Amino acid sequence: MEKLKRYLVFFIGLYINSFGVAMITKAALGTSPISSIPYVLSLQFPFSLGEFTIFFSLFLILLQLLILRRNFHLEHLLQIPISILFGYFIDISMVLLNFVNPELYLMKIVYLLIGGLILGFGVYTEVLADVAMLPGESFVRAIVTVWHTEFGITKVCFDASMTIIAAVLSVIFFHQLNGVREGTIIAALLVGFIARSFGRILSFLEPKLFPAQEADSSETAPVSGIPSVITIDRQYGSGGREIGKKLAERLGYKFFDNEIIQMTAGSTGFSPDFVQKNDEAMSNRLLYNLAAQMYSYAPNTPSPKDAIFEGESQIIRALARGGNCVIMGRCADYILKDDFPCFRVFLQAPSDYRIQRIADTEHLSKDKAAAKIRQMNRKRADYYHYYTHRLWGIAGNYHLTLDTSLGTDYVLNSITHGFWQYQEMAFSNEND
Repeated sequence: MEKLKRYLVFFIGLYINSFGVAMITKAALGTSPISSIPYVLSLQFPFSLGEFTIFFSLFLILLQLLILRRNFHLEHLLQIPISILFGYFIDISMVLLNFVNPELYLMKIVYLLIGGLILGFGVYTEVLADVAMLPGESFVRAIVTVWHTEFGITKVCFDASMTIIAAVLSVIFFHQLNGVREGTIIAALLVGFIARSFGRILSFLEPKLFPAQEADSSETAPVSGIPSVITIDRQYGSGGREIGKKLAERLGYKFFDNEIIQMTAGSTGFSPDFVQKNDEAMSNRLLYNLAAQMYSYAPNTPSPKDAIFEGESQIIRALARGGNCVIMGRCADYILKDDFPCFRVFLQAPSDYRIQRIADTEHLSKDKAAAKIRQMNRKRADYYHYYTHRLWGIAGNYHLTLDTSLGTDYVLNSITHGFWQYQEMAFSNEND
């Protein structure tokens, strides 16, 4: 029954996708990269955009067969009826949008953006269904499988090559650019970004549409009882790591910080250096979304940074299940908030204190120390907000926020007493 539901969602997404392609095409500023070659051919030869989309899709399926060879399975043939249906969906949508013929450039931009929004939602819906891929994305997956390239980079190269080929054909046929214009570039930049944004905004939808099978394993069950995990977020330069380590020693708990990097490297296949570079840091959320958008087209193919976050999340849950530990940063407070009772702490300090501390420990001038602190805290805040949708360091996210400039002993005593009080409350609630 769930499989049927997934296919229903997929075909709904397929039509939404086709409607978005038609809307972008009717905007007359160029069409999406994957449709650019069929569209240019449809302008020259007596076949519709939908029909050329079918021909081109069948060509891509043939290329997959040649690339994959023995790894080409019967399930890949499902792309054939999907391609035929998608092509006719496009033609139907073009007829339905026959009234759309914008003349003003501003209106063309408006229709282009509306089409991009629709196409992005269609891509999101198809990925949500997670049952099949269109030939374009499946062709990219075939290249990735055989030559072990990165999906995102390969998808960018594929889209760019489609656009270039369409432009060359246009110049050959018409001696000018027809069907490949600024709208093609805008669609390439925006559609994956929009699909990815829908995936984040509507993340609650998948478990409602496709509830997971009830698991008997204790690994999936929420942990109740007396809290035995402390998570610590900290401003850069506040001395949070040193305090977290001393706290773990005082309580006889295990301490996890950089150890999580090594564990994540082992579980994801990335090198420790690569994990560390992408750990708890987001240079620019908008630029990252634009760079990672190509992964929106393929189910179960997260971007490297997303894969690292998911790997760290699984490790943090496993560590919390073992109990008696202090976990530093990495959105652990958010990751554990629903299934694990934990004591959440945020450590901060006045700017002057942090600048002096970093200047002393890292042998930097105060100006360079201040610049590094701003950069590191901005990256941590952006990373936290990107994956949790919450503001980093806001008191409401934590049980306790402390100023580390008041002294290490004071901070350790405050956390210890607060944690014991939290445990007593949990014990009382459990016995009421």
